[in-house]
Amino acid sequence: MSYEIIGKLVARFDIVQRTESFKTREFVIEKTEEINGRSITNYVKFQCVQDKTALPDRFSLGEEVKVLFNIKGTKWVKDGRENYITNLDAWRMETVKLNNEGDMPPAASFTDIPPADNMVDDLPF
Repeated sequence: MSYEIIGKLVARFDIVQRTESFKTREFVIEKTEEINGRSITNYVKFQCVQDKTALPDRFSLGEEVKVLFNIKGTKWVKDGRENYITNLDAWRMETVKLNNEGDMPPAASFTDIPPADNMVDDLPF
């Protein structure tokens, strides 16, 4: 399942070569929300793997970005004790375009859908 979050890129770490054929990289976004009149700031750390480790390079620190990610969990046993870890695996990053008021751009409306006469109906039923 895929998730997304919008926030400000505040940290970008070096690529770590875990094995000869596996590399990772982490970055952090800052997400501030108004909840019941209070401003709550969270810092969310993501991981990129393999060919996705270059994703954060396209963005400047302080830039608003949308991160699309998957939640992955791992279990392992060490010294007879079960351990768990959860990773937020980023697989795409996008620039966020803000309108004049600083809000998110409006969602697509029904007028953005092409007229029916341009559509091809090739369904067999």
